Amino acid sequence: MSESFSEGRENRAAVLGAEADALGAALPPLLVAAERLASTVALGVHGRRKSGMGETFWQFRRYAQGDARGVIDWRQSAKSQHLFVREREWEAAETVWFWRDASSGMAFASNPALCTKRDRAGLLALALASLLVRGGERVGVFGGREAPAGGRLALRHMARAFSSEEADGAALPPELASGKRAQLIWLSDFLSQLEAIEAALARLAGRGLGGHCVQIVDPAEQDFPFSGRTRFEWRNLRDSDVFGRAETAREAYRRRFEAQSEGVRTLARRFGWSFLLHRTDARPETALIALHAQIGERDAAYAYTRF
Repeated sequence: MSESFSEGRENRAAVLGAEADALGAALPPLLVAAERLASTVALGVHGRRKSGMGETFWQFRRYAQGDARGVIDWRQSAKSQHLFVREREWEAAETVWFWRDASSGMAFASNPALCTKRDRAGLLALALASLLVRGGERVGVFGGREAPAGGRLALRHMARAFSSEEADGAALPPELASGKRAQLIWLSDFLSQLEAIEAALARLAGRGLGGHCVQIVDPAEQDFPFSGRTRFEWRNLRDSDVFGRAETAREAYRRRFEAQSEGVRTLARRFGWSFLLHRTDARPETALIALHAQIGERDAAYAYTRF
């Protein structure tokens, strides 16, 4: 009898183990990595930082004429000669959209030890979405099939959308209605023409979207470490240029790259968006913390951070 019971328990454990392995295998590896990154950072609830309806204590303030007697905190007031009101933090859910540049240039990595710009953008997007979902926010892929939502289901929808992108898709966000109280996280290398980026930002801001431009670059794109005879292939892989001494173009290239980044930063400031420059050889935790902080400071007119 005991042997039969023991065998049955072992069989159930084996079945549960197999089901768990199958469930884990079904999750996109990008989502697994993103949730691991989010757990490492563990920033907590993304609050509204103003008084209103909510469950979280925010602050005590002095009782003022017009306040209802029911909001007085008598325990706190007993410690002083004054009456105090206990305020709670407003925690209304907000929609945060994500757009990841799907152009072919985002697949670039200058070194096998580095991830592609596309993979780093996806990792940051999903890790940030995981943190926001924990704080009660709704998240979604801008232009995706699924409506923004909360919970792990929303993260799986995002992971599937990023995994099914075309190899050479759109670089700029589409023109869509976004609704009120929404923000857009735009992750790209921002190497498109500044005029096209400006038009897209104007369109998005005109619809009431607040946002954050996250420029993700490979270190070789910023540093231009090449020397000697070097052939450069462009995005469509049909055109190329050969430099006999690539180092002679280094300073001119760096000036042009900095001008491009500065141009995007300036455009972001003009439309009240933030800007973050992140290299794929840098730790993703640093960018994730900065991004989360910028979202929490969405009422600020402008923020520029570089990591």
